[in-house]
Amino acid sequence: MGEDENNEIYVKRALSSQVIMELLDRYPNLKKIKVPSSLYPRTSKKYLDALSELGIEVEPVIKRGRPKKYGSNEAEIVQKMINEGVSPKDISDELEIPLKTVYYLKDTKLKRGRKPKYSKETEGEIKRLRDEGFSAKDISEKLSIPLRTVYCLIKR
Repeated sequence: MGEDENNEIYVKRALSSQVIMELLDRYPNLKKIKVPSSLYPRTSKKYLDALSELGIEVEPVIKRGRPKKYGSNEAEIVQKMINEGVSPKDISDELEIPLKTVYYLKDTKLKRGRKPKYSKETEGEIKRLRDEGFSAKDISEKLSIPLRTVYCLIKR
């Protein structure tokens, strides 16, 4: 149970006559009781009407899940670092947050795993040479790329 400056209180227990009496004794200026949304339907209509006559409102609160550990500030920093080309692992180490969280906080499509060793231009060059009739072995020798890699890049 916790009271704030607006004469409101949050109660995690079901409202019974005993609980209501304790609350009224402890908080004489009480105006609003907030209860979990799962407990509100189980509260007796008689209790709700009696509290209403006393000028006390009972309100269900929808608080679901664990509160977020990292806010929009961290998400902005992560996104800025990604845009600058910093790897997720380096971001994780620098900000001291888990790598999985870095992937969660980012906005852009960022694929997990290693960056490709060969650029899109190299891949395009291999496909162009293949279309011109060069064999995979010739392409491999010409571009100094392993033969197996040439086959993999042609398949993409």
